[in-house]
Amino acid sequence: MITTPSREAEDAHAIEESLHVPERFAVLYDRYFSDIHRYVAGRLGTQTADDLTAEVFLAAFRGREGFDPARGTVRGWLYGIATNLLARHRGQEAHHLSVLRRMSADDGIDAGHEELVAGRLTAAGVRGPLAEALEAMPEADRDALLLLALAELSYEEIAHALGVPTGTVGSRLNRVRRKLRAALGGVNPLIGASDG
Repeated sequence: MITTPSREAEDAHAIEESLHVPERFAVLYDRYFSDIHRYVAGRLGTQTADDLTAEVFLAAFRGREGFDPARGTVRGWLYGIATNLLARHRGQEAHHLSVLRRMSADDGIDAGHEELVAGRLTAAGVRGPLAEALEAMPEADRDALLLLALAELSYEEIAHALGVPTGTVGSRLNRVRRKLRAALGGVNPLIGASDG
């Protein structure tokens, strides 16, 4: 029986190979660019996402010697770099959330990617209150929530991306869910259903 290497092993091997053959890093770029772009666009809008996503991969390429597969996956590592770069754009993210808060759920706008992401999160028509709750949230909690909701990372990948223990991620997300449910009148913004 022939076994194929896991995605994580392939990714780690591509980084290792790229230390000697830099062109091998393109495998990771091709594999993860659209996912990272979608995450950044969901937080800052599509106009900023192009440049910032390119910065993520440039930083990853430059820092690839420091990647340690024992600490987590390449995917989690890339989202960690993206989240760290997003920290420099907190003001822009706050503005983006403010705009989303002011938009009503039925505005007849031409939906760009960020609006589609917001639509996923606001299936129950809670865009304004959700954006307001996200604005009020501590940055560390918002990062954990958006890595889960937008990037669909596992708790372990979120922990790696944020450089915190997995238990801390669980605690943050439990706290965030309680606060969001309270702010949204019992609606779970990740599935658009009432808890009641």
